[in-house]
Amino acid sequence: MAGELWEGRFDGGPSEALQALNDSFGFDRRMFRHDIEGSRAHVVMLANVKLVTQHERDQILAALEVVETEMAEGRFLAVASDEDIHTAVERRVTELAPEAGGKLHTARSRNDQVATDLKMWTRQELGEIVGLVLDLQSTLANRADDVGDSYLPGYTHLQQAQSVSLAHHLLAHGWALSRDVSRLFDCLARMNTSPLGAGALAGSSLGIQPAQTAAALGFEAPFANSLDAVSDRDYVAEAMFAISLLGVHLSRIGEEIILWASTEFGFVTLDDGFSTGSSMMPQKKNPDIAELARGKAGRLIGNLVGFLATLKGLPMTYNKDLQEDKEALFDSCDTIRLTLVALRGMLSTLEFNTEAMASQADNPYSAATDLADFLVRAGMPFRSAHGVVGKIVRDALAGVAPMADLVRDHPDLGPKAATLLQPGVSVRQRISPGGGAPEAVVAQRAEFADRLQQDEAWLADIGTTSGQG
Repeated sequence: MAGELWEGRFDGGPSEALQALNDSFGFDRRMFRHDIEGSRAHVVMLANVKLVTQHERDQILAALEVVETEMAEGRFLAVASDEDIHTAVERRVTELAPEAGGKLHTARSRNDQVATDLKMWTRQELGEIVGLVLDLQSTLANRADDVGDSYLPGYTHLQQAQSVSLAHHLLAHGWALSRDVSRLFDCLARMNTSPLGAGALAGSSLGIQPAQTAAALGFEAPFANSLDAVSDRDYVAEAMFAISLLGVHLSRIGEEIILWASTEFGFVTLDDGFSTGSSMMPQKKNPDIAELARGKAGRLIGNLVGFLATLKGLPMTYNKDLQEDKEALFDSCDTIRLTLVALRGMLSTLEFNTEAMASQADNPYSAATDLADFLVRAGMPFRSAHGVVGKIVRDALAGVAPMADLVRDHPDLGPKAATLLQPGVSVRQRISPGGGAPEAVVAQRAEFADRLQQDEAWLADIGTTSGQG
């Protein structure tokens, strides 16, 4: 049974070692709905061009319906010869419709079949991942609304720099995620051609119509070159890159939460449902979700790099190496899904300790740039102003006098400039568009809401045109 697909050329079946290495049914069976959907479109096209009769078409379609139900309900009985999802479906269809089922594979190779299935699966999966990213962005936007005018230190080199509103900081992550959404949309657009009809590599001598199956499966167009169609896995690599960079952005969120939840920062308190304890130390509340978000990024990057290494030496067209696309892609998609859901839960439930944030942000040294800007508005060149304020900071750190006294007593600064060091004043200075002052964030919040609405509408449109529902 195991050698049925090519038994005419071989005297016997494959060795156990070959079969164990070769078989992929254990992991590619998750594409069963897409394989059956592609087979439906294919057999309808075969009937339209008179390669099967209407009666044969109906028999095959009925058998495909049974197979889909069996697989969905967990009643499908695999056999040893089911080396992948494609052979499993065809084998069962042929059992259910012995005469007609043998015509299902007319003018089709597993090469164009698997390429079509994987594109369809990836298209659906990326759409669902975009939806999860948009959910996380909405959570960040909602938390930005929750915190009002709260503020915290901004950091460069992990050193306190200038104070910014907490909403501004949360939306910074939201904007990074919007680029991830854009990349995923771009990937979906570039993969919107159907490989079905390319055959093994050179098309078919039969009168098939690839444009019909492309339209039936929700693709924008059929392939232009059959060699490229069966060998193309750019969309797999591109999808894994977009997911990897998304994972890096989630890792950055995780790293900040890890820092903020530490005793030394004390900026956030994690909800018990999204934390873990210690098996030894009763006092501990650990940010495991944030740490796993940080750790999973390495896994995603590894999947991408490993697959690119697989692709780099392959000649045209199909090579069995390409079977390595699925496990890496499936794992990346599964990993990013879990991470997005868990991170969203953590962010939606944590408590911001805004008093601790403000206490650190009101450090007078955080207003140093505001003092330099004060001098610039008075006509002093910025480099000169930078030097004046730098000298004041150095003297304050050396214990000459408190910084506020040094500013108040300086001939170019004085009492008015000293008010910039008062609590809550510095954060309101960065009023330029896109800046960190609460007033500037109002416009940014509206812009972010518009972007979210546009992306949600785009996702809904993609789901409609590709039949994802």
